[in-house]
Amino acid sequence: MGDQMSFGDLESQGQRRKTRREEFLERMDAIVPWDRWTALIEPHYHSQQRGRHVRGAEAMLRMYLLQVMFGLSDEGTEDAILDSRAMQRFMHIDLMREQVPDATTLAKFRHILERKGLGKAMLDELNSELEAAGVMMRGGSIVDATFIEAPSSTKNEGHSRDPEAHQSKKGKNWHFGFKAHIGVDAGSGLVHTVETTAANVSDVAMAHSLVRGDDRFCYADSGYTGVAKRPEVASDPHLSSMRWTVARKPSTVKGLDCALSAEKGIESRKASVRSKVEHPFLIVKRRFGHIRTRYRGIEKNGCLLHAAFALSNLAMCISAGRALEPLPTAA
Repeated sequence: MGDQMSFGDLESQGQRRKTRREEFLERMDAIVPWDRWTALIEPHYHSQQRGRHVRGAEAMLRMYLLQVMFGLSDEGTEDAILDSRAMQRFMHIDLMREQVPDATTLAKFRHILERKGLGKAMLDELNSELEAAGVMMRGGSIVDATFIEAPSSTKNEGHSRDPEAHQSKKGKNWHFGFKAHIGVDAGSGLVHTVETTAANVSDVAMAHSLVRGDDRFCYADSGYTGVAKRPEVASDPHLSSMRWTVARKPSTVKGLDCALSAEKGIESRKASVRSKVEHPFLIVKRRFGHIRTRYRGIEKNGCLLHAAFALSNLAMCISAGRALEPLPTAA
């Protein structure tokens, strides 16, 4: 396509202002590490197969990221790109010269990412770049988990629920589906670790897998009570030496009298630190729309969540005005 403008680009110049979608996609296009992520995918993706022309890895990656950022199905992604000039520009596609990859091509590409664990690889690659740029720090983490609901109905072709999803109760409400467990950098609020489990896996059981090898402390809510006594923590020299700052259960905080108001102040300060972990959940579940599962199984949903939290890191960098340029090395 090069620098030549399409009829759509010429027509859009007459717009009074850019839409929020246009501005968001332009900023994401500028900050996504295309070269690094494409290099991860290309060894597993064959773009020169026999038969009809198959799009390159970067073009399919762009289509996949649109799917993740807008919570779309394979068919819905194809239709949305056909309808939206902002998405076409993000795809670097000119409909006068080429067609949008169809839903089947996107599904095959998505399956490659899922089978090869490339969602996690993309998050890890991005985080190494964030650390090199001095955006993500080290030393401490915040951990938390959220439910991702799965359809509980059996009115489907197999007349069954997702066999890898389970139900769990929180408060007075029952949830059926999966859990997204995340570890967030305490300094920047960016996600460094994601684990996907069935909904019935307790938060505290996954705490040990959400901290980094050089973390010295970890903040968590009351769902992680007793984490220091867990066998996987107590038996590990590093994990057992960490400072685990866990919130008191809400029922015990409400019962504190005025003489213990200092304790309430401590709990309030703990909550102010832990609040950083809610920002990625807000982006992934509300902005990207991943409140419910679209696929069956932990593998598919895990890949999607890794990609979604990687994109949430980039969205948070954009909001904070942070760049990904490496820090200058000392002379």
